[in-house]
Amino acid sequence: MAHLGPQPGMTAQLIHTVAEIDCADRWANELPVLATPVLLWLAELACMDATATAVDGSQMTLGLSHSSTHLAPTLLGDTIVINATLTKVEGGTLEFTVHADDSNDRILSGIHQRAVVDRSRFLRRLESKRATHSRQAVAIAADHPVPTDPRSGGQR
Repeated sequence: MAHLGPQPGMTAQLIHTVAEIDCADRWANELPVLATPVLLWLAELACMDATATAVDGSQMTLGLSHSSTHLAPTLLGDTIVINATLTKVEGGTLEFTVHADDSNDRILSGIHQRAVVDRSRFLRRLESKRATHSRQAVAIAADHPVPTDPRSGGQR
């Protein structure tokens, strides 16, 4: 059977409970609510999940753009549901509609685009870029840890 690749109509749903590490007060803001960068990241994960089985193993998808609105705050401990639907495939560009809801409100609505690229070519380009830069590591401040992937049981 031929590999069809990503097709419009593919969907995914991601469910996530807001933890302390997801909150805006971890992102230089004083509010203990879901941070916008985390919400956008979760929306990207949902879009990736929608086409994960349709992207050939020699390929990968990379985020291109977000045009989304964070509509309402979500409290620590609340559970959010993020839905992504692939709406358009144009060449190597995938366009998704994405929305998210918490227990009270629609909290996100928008469009996300991803590019389908050749995995080995991208990794070679990345390695080449890495080789041209100094070997000096960039440290993330201990009080600003990177959120963990909710699909991995807390692992990065």
